[in-house]
Amino acid sequence: MTNRRLTMFSLTAALAGMFLLAACSKKVAKVTPPPLPPPPAPTATLAASPDTIPQGQSTTLTWHTTNANDVTIEGLGTVSASGSRSITPSASTTYTLMAKGPGGTQDASMRVTVTPAPAAKVVTPQPSEASLFAKNVRDVYFDFNKANIRSDEVPVTGQDAKFLERHADIKIMVEGHCDDRGSEEYNLALGDSRANSLKQSLEQQGVSADRIKTISYGKEKPFCSQDNEQCWQENRRDHVVFQQ
Repeated sequence: MTNRRLTMFSLTAALAGMFLLAACSKKVAKVTPPPLPPPPAPTATLAASPDTIPQGQSTTLTWHTTNANDVTIEGLGTVSASGSRSITPSASTTYTLMAKGPGGTQDASMRVTVTPAPAAKVVTPQPSEASLFAKNVRDVYFDFNKANIRSDEVPVTGQDAKFLERHADIKIMVEGHCDDRGSEEYNLALGDSRANSLKQSLEQQGVSADRIKTISYGKEKPFCSQDNEQCWQENRRDHVVFQQ
């Protein structure tokens, strides 16, 4: 019985050893890790506010990118991943943003339209009442030792009256002048008569009396200083002066 048990034990040990050797000789399969996902692709947006501007004015470019480590805008150069910038293009321009990253490249474009600047409004300066007065109101001349309006001077008084009617805010001073013949007192009186003669004529033609003042200078302020008829005629006048 003892020998039989030994035999069975030996047989069992032998079989166990065989199985153990078979198990040790079998190769273990390698585990392959799954592939890494690709890096995310960049995203990019570009906008302008406003996108239409008059020439000479500014607009603001705004951009935003993700997954990019190199961002450029054509015409501006390298910029941050996201941001904004004020620009003043001289003409209509298309701005292109390029975003580059490990996952590829993405671009975005924005066109800024520049409209021609409005033409400068030409403002024609209006002549002042004083300059209009100087161009349109004429002095009235008299004969020697006379204070009545000469027939050839009547149209002049008419033109003066029409201008004054069109410019109701203008007031005038009528200065009576004489040549240097005769006494001071006589010429002051004659100058006064001449000034009042024109005032009455203008009033008769519709010019309000409160717009007309008169003064006589006689021979005190001559326009010409030579002793001849031509010069004396220059001094025999009513000089009409613009009043502020």
